[in-house]
This record gives sequence, C-alpha cells and structure tokens, in this order.
Amino acid sequence: MPAGVIALRLPGAPSLEVTNLDVVSGSRRTGEKAVAIELAHRFEQISAKAYEHPADRAATSALHSVPLLDKVIKRLSDLGHERRLRQMVMGNAVHLGTDQVPDVWTRYVQCTSILDLDSVPDLYMINNPTVNAMAIGAKTPIVVVNSSLIGSYSPDEIQTVLGHELGHVLSEHNYYSTALLLLKQFMEGALPKSLLLGLPIRGLYFALLEWSRAAELSCDRAAALVMGDPLAPCRVLMRLAGGAVPGMSLESFLKQAAAYDDEDDLFSRHTRFWAELSLTHPIAVRRVKELTLWVQSGDYDRIRAGNYPRRGHEPPPSAEFNAAVAHYGERFSKFLDRTAGNVQDLGKQLGGWLKKWQTDGTSGEGGDEEGGS
Repeated sequence: MPAGVIALRLPGAPSLEVTNLDVVSGSRRTGEKAVAIELAHRFEQISAKAYEHPADRAATSALHSVPLLDKVIKRLSDLGHERRLRQMVMGNAVHLGTDQVPDVWTRYVQCTSILDLDSVPDLYMINNPTVNAMAIGAKTPIVVVNSSLIGSYSPDEIQTVLGHELGHVLSEHNYYSTALLLLKQFMEGALPKSLLLGLPIRGLYFALLEWSRAAELSCDRAAALVMGDPLAPCRVLMRLAGGAVPGMSLESFLKQAAAYDDEDDLFSRHTRFWAELSLTHPIAVRRVKELTLWVQSGDYDRIRAGNYPRRGHEPPPSAEFNAAVAHYGERFSKFLDRTAGNVQDLGKQLGGWLKKWQTDGTSGEGGDEEGGS
C-alpha cells in the first residue's frame, strides 16, 4: 500500500484504495493525503424522506406552522450566537482528519459516501466523559463527538453513531437542533436575558424537545442503512442504556423493548410522558422497538434494493401524514399556550421580538452579526 494511504477493511468486504482523492471538508476541498474508501452500498441521491420516521416528518412540518418561528431562529443565528457556539467548539476541541485520528476520519468519510452527501461536514472531538455526539450549525453543519465514544467504543459502534449524526445532516435537523441548544444555553444563564426577552422561551424549548425526540427515530434508520445492518444501532442503544458489561444479550434487549411497549395502560403512558418530557432523545428501548418495526415493514429492504425517493423527487404528503402534522401541531400549541396564551398572542410575541431586533439589533448583543462571514 502506498505511503500515506489509509485503508479501512471490514470483515467480508473488499477494500478500495483511492490514490488521488480530494476530500471535501465543509466548503473546502483538501488533497492533503490520499484516502482509501471502503467499497460499500451507496444510496445515490437518496432523499431524507426515504428513511424519515413519520413522527419526524410530521413534527418538522408542525414546527414550520408555528407563526414566525423560522424567522426567530434565523434571527438568532444572524445575531451571531451560532457563530459563538461554533467558536466555542472549534476552540476547545480537536479537528479530526487524515492526520488526526485517521481511522475514525476514514470511516466518517465512508458514511458521507454511503449517504451520498454533497460535502463532508467538519468533524470535531471534544473531551467529555459522557458518550454522545451531535450535529449542529444552522448555516454550515458540523459534527461533534465526545472523546469517551471514540476511546471506549468499537470501530463499528463509532461508525454507527457517525452514520446517525450524518442522517441529521441529510435531514437538515441541525437547523432546529442549533436553536434547541441556544435555548438551552439561555435557560441555563449562558446567554444574556435581554436576548430573548418577550419570547415564550419554555414553551418553545419543550416544543423543540418534542421535535428532537421524533428526529432521533429517523436517524436510527439512517445508521442502519449506513451500516447495512439494522442490529448495529440496536447494539449501540443497548450499550448506551446498560453500559459495556460482558454477557449482555441483544436478543434479550429486543424482547425487553417489546415488553416495555406492551405496558400500555393509562398509568404507564402518564409515567412515560413525564419521564420523556425533558429528554432530547427517546428512551432507548422505544428507539429499538421503532427501528425493528420499520425493518419488519419492509422499508429497509426496499431502500437497500434501490427503491427510494431521490432528492428533488419526493412524493406528495399523504392524508395520514397530514393527520400526524395536525397531531404534533396540537401538542406544540399546548406547550406554547401554557407560556404564551393563544396562537394569536404567540404571533404577537414573536412579531414584537423580531421588530425589536430589526430596530435596535445592531446595538448591544446584535453588534456581533455574521454578515461579513
């Protein structure tokens, strides 16, 4: 093998050496080193609608229907707070690439190739004992992984998580994910109180949390497609739930997921609702259950066979989808009603906040705008 070429081999699969490959990194093209990319199933021009969970699609559409919400999120980004967030990550993390943890980088590039992404988002590793990863950036997405994941999980488990995060990128979840993170920082006192004065912060936060839990179900599917194995994300979820303990059985965990869902009396539903209300991710066993139901429906095999919608050719929404949008719209309205009154009052609050920042947004906190970047 030529010097400087990084090879990735998986059991039972051939390896392809690429000797003069330009690696796309964000909006930049770098040709620092040749990279060997594993021959894998590539889903050419796959649309995120191919794998998105119905709850995710419906919740995202319901968010779009919240009066002026998208304009508020865009304005938050324009005020420079997303830029601050990116600077914090870039200044306190390690930028991975061909010369920095190259094995992880190679698997990451492979994931982007399988999902046929137009570019490779920058990948950062941050020192954190919690096993986690995230895709953020409303304008230019980046993926951040915690060092505990890279240091203690197997290469296949790491790639499963990377595939999951790139599913967020393809679905453009990072737009609302960044807003959720900014709202969380505001509620924790990390952002000035004057920034969001007059907005129903808690209602917006819980509405975005509800959306976030639905979005995770989609990206578990994306991870299954990337790995070519629906059990791969199930194994990772089992480990996230129970830790790395010898003797754990995936088969038993799958049975546990089915048993959890079977406890569907009123008390159980009430308990689950309050347990999940403040979580960004659904409970692990529910995620496993949802993933196995998707595989059993035949959609996973149909996508693997090439029968999936391409970007720009997505099918129109169905009546069932419209009903789901109405369901999430009602849930979001309840969150917002408790903090903002009715929808008309909410629209007035969001509109008033936008007007405030249009008139004096260039002073104070608004002086850090990203206009020139």
